[in-house]
Amino acid sequence: MNRHQSREKAVQVLFSIDMTQAAPEDVLANLLEEEENEQAENQERNTEFLTELVKGTVMHQADIDSNISKYLRGWTMGRLANVDRAILRLAGYEMMHRNDIPTKVTLNEAIELAKLYGTDDSPKFINGVLSSLVKDLEKSEQKGQ
Repeated sequence: MNRHQSREKAVQVLFSIDMTQAAPEDVLANLLEEEENEQAENQERNTEFLTELVKGTVMHQADIDSNISKYLRGWTMGRLANVDRAILRLAGYEMMHRNDIPTKVTLNEAIELAKLYGTDDSPKFINGVLSSLVKDLEKSEQKGQ
């Protein structure tokens, strides 16, 4: 929990104390227990999501690489920086196999990861490759309908 979230929780506790006349320690203890339970549930969901992303990407890696390779002008998957390759594979998996995740979300997340872990050129490169993939995937979906 960051400071902003702590302040938000403090307002909730103070409001509850004001409304219920309960002891501050009791209200705070209840809120912290609820927060702990919520964090445990979120942690479990996040762990499941992480596991699914990794296993799905590895399982479909050949297909993902084949599709992404079409948009690597003058490059091969093997020549890419390791981090760029990992980001492209993950985003490729999400775009090709996870219809529950909006393409815009996947694209934005990939660009943010490239900014964080890649070189100065990575975000633009990742955006270009994935935007081309998205266009072709959308064309394929339209033909299939």
